[in-house]
Amino acid sequence: MRIPSSLRAREPRAAARTAAIVLLVCAGMLSLVGLLGPAAVGDASRGVVWSCVAGLLLVAGVLERTPPQFLDRIGAFLALAIGGVTVLATLALMGGGTSTRAQAFLAFVVVYAGFHLRSAAAVIATTYSVAAGGVMLLGSAESFRAAFTEWVFFGAMLAVIGGLLIRSTSKQERLVAALKRQADVDALTGLVTRRVLDEELTRALARTSNLEGTALLLMDVDEFKSINDVHGHLAGDDALVHLSTIIRRQTRASDAVVSRMGGDEVAILLRRCSQETAVRRAQQLLDAVRGEPLTLPDGTLYGLSISLGVAHVERSTGDLRTLYAAADAALYAAKRGGRGRVEVAAA
Repeated sequence: MRIPSSLRAREPRAAARTAAIVLLVCAGMLSLVGLLGPAAVGDASRGVVWSCVAGLLLVAGVLERTPPQFLDRIGAFLALAIGGVTVLATLALMGGGTSTRAQAFLAFVVVYAGFHLRSAAAVIATTYSVAAGGVMLLGSAESFRAAFTEWVFFGAMLAVIGGLLIRSTSKQERLVAALKRQADVDALTGLVTRRVLDEELTRALARTSNLEGTALLLMDVDEFKSINDVHGHLAGDDALVHLSTIIRRQTRASDAVVSRMGGDEVAILLRRCSQETAVRRAQQLLDAVRGEPLTLPDGTLYGLSISLGVAHVERSTGDLRTLYAAADAALYAAKRGGRGRVEVAAA
């Protein structure tokens, strides 16, 4: 069973670790209650308290031993928050009253949800905690008016705490996502960076189910320096944007990763691709670039030319550095051979 991503944790590993710590703290607090005995009307009996301690320790142990990603997929972290509140409310109603200590546990849930759950899940947990607090107070008080007033103040406190945490963590999450996009995507061309390509290439090489192998295409613009020298660096930037646009039209995101390596060099990872297919795709790119000249700022057309090196490895038989070196050697062979051509790395 999978739940929507909006109801999951922001960072499953951190959420599991914090939950285990909170459960152990709560177990310690309840152990003290169990040793001292009920202090007020509405407090649970020692037997119930020690049962809760055992349950908390059991859940903490499960969290420590179960992979966080699995717990996240099944919605365990939101369920943990909802379940904890439900247990608190049930114990309060069974005991015929509630206490400041029981309400403090609700604050634990709100703080945990605000920090570790995504916004939708945190809102659900906070709303449920506020509602449960009302049930605990209104269901056990002799004076409805006094209980309602206390719930309004207590509920408002929980709602404000939850709202501030949700807003803060959501803003931080958006900032982190923006920084990650900047690290993953080249600002000029919109192609992914070398880091992303390396990660995808490592995964592709590790797949034992890839029967056709993995191909890497390296290319750069022939005489790129002359474009900058004669027409200016803005024209050089236009050439890179123009090239990346053509490449994106010629590739599919489902089986290719296109990366700007730096300067005018571009790399294309082709997953599940035979050597023959890789060479054919490289030739198609070469022809596409030749057939679509760049329009310079003054309106004149400038015919771009690229050179390409193709390297290919069978499944699980290559490593990242070797594949890069082979493609790079093939690219320089294409340059030495007269540019505007495709060269294939020696097997």
